[in-house]
Amino acid sequence: MQDLIGWQGAKPPAPVTLRGRYVTLEPLDAARHTSALWQTIAGHDELWTWLAEGPFADETELRSAIEKKQNAPGFVFLAIVPQSTGQAAGWASLMRPDPANGVVEVGNILYSPLLQRTREATETMFLMARHVFEELGYRRYEWKCNALNEPSRRAAARLGFTFEGIFRQHMVVKGRNRDTAWFSMLDSEWPARKQAFEAWLAPGNFDEQGQQIRSLRVAL
Repeated sequence: MQDLIGWQGAKPPAPVTLRGRYVTLEPLDAARHTSALWQTIAGHDELWTWLAEGPFADETELRSAIEKKQNAPGFVFLAIVPQSTGQAAGWASLMRPDPANGVVEVGNILYSPLLQRTREATETMFLMARHVFEELGYRRYEWKCNALNEPSRRAAARLGFTFEGIFRQHMVVKGRNRDTAWFSMLDSEWPARKQAFEAWLAPGNFDEQGQQIRSLRVAL
């Protein structure tokens, strides 16, 4: 654990555009993104299994939910727009910021089938982490999920977050108990994580079929 000398706090998250090699993140906007998002998630009710909302009956319901997200206190939602299509295919948020203590969480992540297990999905998490540590100056970056959500727990480990334990009966979601698994990444760990992300995302790490040559977990 490193000592702090003259800590002045971090910056509050704000709507921002983050551009990568494969994906662009931009402020989530109902008027701009609802139609494209609906096209990618309609009929995929399984996407909402671990989220506190959804599924939505139609595009109008989805638009209403996105409008609420745009102005939700304590959240900054970003639409995930693959460079290959130019159309939103998911979203993620920075949430529960504590600038005084340098702690912020990534969460409320929705990856449509177009994003799942893709370079765009991984680059999304890279861009957000880089923004949190290098531009906003946070010390601790958190990932939390339902303890039963094994895919999310595997994703956190793959992305370089450290498992810290289970908060029992932490929340009630959709009328059911949720034990929450907590993960974190620290600013002191970020340089090594960043190097691993950049190596994994490099075009040379993918074969002609677009399959990875070296896994990110191995790189970390």
